[in-house]
Parts: sequence; C-alpha cells; structure tokens
Amino acid sequence: MADLQALQQTFEERYGREGAGPVHVFHAPGRVNLIGEHTDYNGGYVFPAALTFGTTMLIRKRGDDQIGFASTNFSLHKQISIHNIAFDSSDNWINYPKGIIAKIQERGLSVGGYDILYSGAIPNGSGLSSSASIEVVTAFALLTLEGHEVDKVQIALLSQKAENEFMGVNCGIMDQFAVAMGKQDHAILLMCDTLEYKHVPFQSGDYKLVIGNTNKKRGLVDSAYNERRSQCEQAVKYLQAQFPQLTLLGQLSLEQFNEAQHLIPDEIVRKRAKHVVEEIDRVLQSMKVLEQNDLKMFGQLMIDSHNSLRDLYEVTCLELDVMVEEALKVPGVLGSRMTGAGFGGCTVSLVHQDSVAAFIEQVGAAYTEKVGLTADFYVCDIGDGVKELVV
Repeated sequence: MADLQALQQTFEERYGREGAGPVHVFHAPGRVNLIGEHTDYNGGYVFPAALTFGTTMLIRKRGDDQIGFASTNFSLHKQISIHNIAFDSSDNWINYPKGIIAKIQERGLSVGGYDILYSGAIPNGSGLSSSASIEVVTAFALLTLEGHEVDKVQIALLSQKAENEFMGVNCGIMDQFAVAMGKQDHAILLMCDTLEYKHVPFQSGDYKLVIGNTNKKRGLVDSAYNERRSQCEQAVKYLQAQFPQLTLLGQLSLEQFNEAQHLIPDEIVRKRAKHVVEEIDRVLQSMKVLEQNDLKMFGQLMIDSHNSLRDLYEVTCLELDVMVEEALKVPGVLGSRMTGAGFGGCTVSLVHQDSVAAFIEQVGAAYTEKVGLTADFYVCDIGDGVKELVV
C-alpha cells in the first residue's frame, strides 16, 4: 500500500492545505487472471483475483465546479470544469477518470468540484489492469462522496462502459469486475455473459503468486484477437449442424464438443475451439480443487492452460514461453502460465515462499540470456476490491 503520509504531503503541495472538506482516501487493486484465458468472449468462465497493490486516490471537495487531476506517476496535471468533460487525446491518462465522470453525468447524477491525486503501484501496460483500477476507484469515490447509491457490480459496468464508449477500447467486463468485487484470499469465478459470480477461497498458505512482466511490447494483440474471435464464431457455425441452438462455444460441455468436433473441417478453427472448451473445463476444475485446498493440482491446471494457449490457441510468444519454461525448472514452483491477452505481457506462477528469491534470480537471469530483455517480478497476495481507507 502507498505511503499515505507522503501522499498527503504531495496532495497539499499540489492543492494547498485548505479545501471545502476533509481529504478522503480510496484504493482499488490491480488484478490477475489465474486461469481461463480467451474464454470471456466465448461465453465462458474466467477466474480472476484482486491483488494487494493498485491505485490509491486522495480526494477533497472544492467550493467551485472545477476538478483537479494529478498523479504521482505522470507529470501531466490539469484542472477541468465539470461542465466540460470531453475526450481529448492530449489529456492522456486523465481521460480515464474523465470517462467515469461523463458516464455518471449521463445517468443524470450530480458530480461537484474536487481536487484529486492518484498514485498507482501497477506498472502501465503490464496487463494487470491499471486502467480498470483508476476507473473503478474514481467511480466508487465520486458516488460515495456525492451520496449516490454505491453498488459495486454497477460500478464495474459503469467503468467498462467508460472504457468502451469514452476511451474507445472494446474490453470485456472481467478487469473492472475483479477490481470492484475482489475479496481477500478469494478468487472470483465469473461468468462474463450473465455476471453470475462466486467467491472461491484461495488459501495459498506457504505459496505466493509471482507475476513476471516480460516487458515485451504487445504489438499483435488487436489483429490476433479479432482473428481468434472470428475463428471461434466459425466453429460455432459448423457445430450448429449438431447443436442448432448454439450461439457461443461456452454453451458446450467438453463431452459434447468431443463428440461433435469432427464437424469442424478446418484444423486451425478446430484447435481454437478445443482450447476454449477445455479451458472453461479447467476453470471449473480449478474451483473444485481449490475448494479442497489442492494447490498442487491447481498448479498443474495452470501448466495445462499455458500449453493450450501456446499449442491450440497460439497466442503466446517466445518471451512468455521462455518465462514459463524457466519458472517450471525452479524447485518449489507448482504452476506457471501466461495471463492476459498474450503476445507479451505477464506470466503468473505459484511459488513456495522459500523459493521466491531463487525464482526471481534464476528466471530473471535465464530470461535475459535467452531473449535479451529484462523482466520485472511482483510478489503478490490476493486482496480486497475497491474500498475507502480509514486514515
């Protein structure tokens, strides 16, 4: 968690000591998807968890209609009238909180003037949802301080809408949902289509989640993502010969798919569909093994997931594959896989706490030697979703 005293000092240096009210502090986490990749847009389950680090927000009411935006992560700061909230590419990161204000105003709810300081502990572009974290903390804080209804599922939906319509990024609901609805020592089994969810205990005991950032810039994601989506839609069309009501791959059980996969003549399309159906099955198995506290089996499911993303869905890359291979060579590692869209970004590994230092050293050195990049590592616990901090 950020050093709140230092943040308070930075806030006062930026905005002065006096305002129209006290300074409130809010926090929203980053998130990692533990298993269930490329299942969301196929009507399947995902299995994310909130992390203990994220975005801290200090906010104080003003006596006018201006909103001050500042961040300890970026030099850009600005003051904008609440009557003049519009997307502006030169406003860079400030567009994320502006998008939230715009969506709150669209609902006919009031937003007054505030001074705001953000401090993010999530590396940008790492695939750990820094943007969702900013969106959710802003929505939660403003709705709370304005006295409007605070419903975390609605906050997740509002934040997704801001990202889709204001930022123009066609993301699913998982990131915002995990950031809003996270619960300490629990993962979230989420059906993205219906928003049915369940908190599943994740008692990691002596094991830590270690996130490895490949620092590989993800260039191919959009075009590959669109291609995979259309291949999955193609698979559905072929399978409708046996299942006329089918609209999404996630509606099939593994048994049904195995029985009907011969109907897909194109081998690549068949591989894509096979990954999706098997990955959804792995998510459901994960829930069961974690309820029995079987971390070893969960680790194996993580490994199977990565292999499927590499061989069937083909969204890994050299950097992700090397990082997972090297992770699995370290004693005390139960599982490792890519997490996120792929083609770069991060891996997540389940590592015994006594092996964490060796893991970071060995995987880091081998990764640099084999791909020429330097990785960053974050040792994580599973934390709560968005909340106000009592200072």
